[in-house]
Amino acid sequence: MPQETNLPALEALNARVIACRLCPRLVAWREEVAARKRRAYQDWEYWGKPVPGFGDPDPLVMVVGLAPGAHGSNRTGRNFTGDASGEFLFAALHRAGFASQPTATHRGDGLELRSMYIAAACRCVPPDNKPTPQEIANCRPFLEEEIRLFRRLQGFVALGRIAFDWLLGWYRQQGAAPDGLAFEHAALHRPADGLPWLLASYHPSRQNTQTGRLTPAMFDRVWQIARQNLR
Repeated sequence: MPQETNLPALEALNARVIACRLCPRLVAWREEVAARKRRAYQDWEYWGKPVPGFGDPDPLVMVVGLAPGAHGSNRTGRNFTGDASGEFLFAALHRAGFASQPTATHRGDGLELRSMYIAAACRCVPPDNKPTPQEIANCRPFLEEEIRLFRRLQGFVALGRIAFDWLLGWYRQQGAAPDGLAFEHAALHRPADGLPWLLASYHPSRQNTQTGRLTPAMFDRVWQIARQNLR
């Protein structure tokens, strides 16, 4: 059962995430995107704020991505919701039994995650999908606090190189020495006894999925490995 203390603590954390205006460039960009909108979404009221994590409040697996999509998460207010990356991701999570349904269109669409929580290294949409190192550093305390709350956490899945490198930094903070770990798709690492394992995956970006760099079978393999390594 989820720890009763997790929900209020997560809600308080998410409130701080949503209210954050620490990075002027990201604040300006997320609000500009929300004001301009994409033609297909003219009837939407864009979220236009930092996007909090979501999922099981007492997860076994934590998925770490890069940042919200301009017309996906920045529009809907939920990670990987409303864009092509999310269509690819949640279909795979549903096949693996981590998601209650294969689609994610908006908050309140009924999607639930089982034993999994999804967050990002950067909580605001960045121009050209490229947050600066300082912007990632400004967001760092949010992700660190989420990890501290998750007492049953057994593993991380890093979607993309930036998320992988962020997690290597976290392991160093815990006293591990992960410098020799390479980012390779579907590579499973155990940086230190007593710490969660780390599973790397290519990011399910449109660029990766449409070019065939990441196929559904390759992505399914990641979630199979994650499932197999849960106690």
